[in-house]
Amino acid sequence: MPARITQSNASQIELFRQPPIVLAQTHRLFFALMPDEAVRRAIGRAAVVLQEQYPVLRARWVKSERYHATVNFLGDYPELPGDVVEKARAAANMLCAVSFTWSLDYATSFRGREPPCVLRGTFVPDAMFVLWRDLNAALAHVGLYRHIEHSFTPHVTVAYGRRELPHAAPVAPVAWPIDSVALIHSVVGKGYYEQLGRWPLLSPAR
Repeated sequence: MPARITQSNASQIELFRQPPIVLAQTHRLFFALMPDEAVRRAIGRAAVVLQEQYPVLRARWVKSERYHATVNFLGDYPELPGDVVEKARAAANMLCAVSFTWSLDYATSFRGREPPCVLRGTFVPDAMFVLWRDLNAALAHVGLYRHIEHSFTPHVTVAYGRRELPHAAPVAPVAWPIDSVALIHSVVGKGYYEQLGRWPLLSPAR
C-alpha cells in the first residue's frame, strides 16, 4: 500500500526540492607582472630546490600557472565590479613606463599565519619602481584613489608555509624580462587567473 503523504512530510519533500545553497564568492582584482613559460619553469626549478632543502616549511607550493608579481592590488569584491575594471583599463592605457629585466636571486619569508615563501631580487631596477609610481598616478587620475599603494615590495610567492625560512636563501638567478603589465581577475579558491587586459611597456631609449 503506497505511503500516505501528510502535510508534514509534504513540507519536508518541498524542503528537499529547494535549490542548493550558493556560497558567496570573492572576486579579486590586481595589476601584475606575468612571466612567460621559460621564466615560469625557472621559478619552478628554484621552488623545487627550496622544497627539497627546507622540508621544515611544511608548505603548500604554488602552481606554476599562478606565479606572478603583484604591482597594485585593486581589492576584493562579492562580484566582478565592471566600473572598477573599466577605470583600471583606462589607467593602464595611460602608462608610459619602459621595459626592463628583473633578476630573482634569493628566497625569504614574509610574516603571516601561513608565512609566504617568496623570491626576490637583491637589486630591483629603477624602472620597476617607475612603473609602480606611474600606475598609482594613473589610478588616481581615473578616480581610484583608495587603491593607491604607499609601499612596494616586489616579489613572487612560491609557497605558503607553516614556518618561515630560517634565513634568506640564495637561488639560481632567474632573469625575467618585463615587457608588459596585466590586469588580473581571480575568484578566490578557484585556482585560476583571468587576464582582463595586457599592456606592453615601451622599449627603452637607446
